[in-house]
Amino acid sequence: MRSFFPFLLLALTFVACGGRSGLRLKRIDSSVQKPSNIAVYFTVETQDGEPVAGLEAESFQIFEDGKLVSVHESKQTILNPEVATEHLTLLLVDMSGSVTESDDVPTIVAGASSFAERLGQYQKVAIYAFDGRKEIVPISEFSASSGRVANAAEKLDGFNSKDPSTNLNGAVVEALAVLDKKLSRSKMPLRFGTLVVFTDGSDRASRVPKEQLQEALEATDHEVYVIGVGAEIDENELHEIGHTGVVIQPKRQEISKAFEETATHIESMSQRYYLLGYCSPARAGEHRVKIVANGAGQSGSLSYEFSAQGFRPDCNPEKKPNFSLTRPSE
Repeated sequence: MRSFFPFLLLALTFVACGGRSGLRLKRIDSSVQKPSNIAVYFTVETQDGEPVAGLEAESFQIFEDGKLVSVHESKQTILNPEVATEHLTLLLVDMSGSVTESDDVPTIVAGASSFAERLGQYQKVAIYAFDGRKEIVPISEFSASSGRVANAAEKLDGFNSKDPSTNLNGAVVEALAVLDKKLSRSKMPLRFGTLVVFTDGSDRASRVPKEQLQEALEATDHEVYVIGVGAEIDENELHEIGHTGVVIQPKRQEISKAFEETATHIESMSQRYYLLGYCSPARAGEHRVKIVANGAGQSGSLSYEFSAQGFRPDCNPEKKPNFSLTRPSE
């Protein structure tokens, strides 16, 4: 099996680490609120884009204006990201004629069920199907119950394909729109979407031109993965769609492994997120905070400024952050 996970090398304004051996931190948002609460939501990766998971509160050092803030004084802690974030994953399954008329459906059902059960333990998962029709078909809407979505995947076994063609381009565009709509209704200030496309072919319906598909992919903030199986796939086409990651599995009997590899990668990428909270010793004025991460013999940092105007004691570092509904500019 061949897999390809090109990572988006984003412009990291808040990184201060040198060489290829350091860690790379990217601030997503930060919260400042009285009495003296600071919370920062960020990711930690290697310079090669690999996620760094498992860091604890003690893995971070906090500096204000160049001076180390005492761990005991700041009460620094890792908060549960669920208090301020929502992650959604939409699994889009190709159920065109080449799939429904094959012997692969039971394997696909098993792979989709395992995928949904695994990721559904820490984020909401939905399953949609597509064939040659313009619309994608909901199999299971977004749910926090991994068992419910996994069981719903069995509905794919009896899927009625009304158009045996493959509307791959249109299905991807429609799925991105579903993620947009669902996340726009979320009450959480930090919202992230992931689209996973399973297909055994390329676009045949030509309902949506390639240019329109590329425009939708370039405009989205969602991560997009593709699982391609069989001999009829166009690898170049799938790499253009799966800008976050692609798994190519020429052996159809190994479909379940392709689902498993993709789930593993999404899981590890989700664990690169950290929500660090602490109590600032500052009581007034403007300050520059620097957070240094240390792990596996490597380090990296991010920095930003905040106002401590009106700060006072009696801070609880586990207080829910007040992140803005509007994401800060990168």
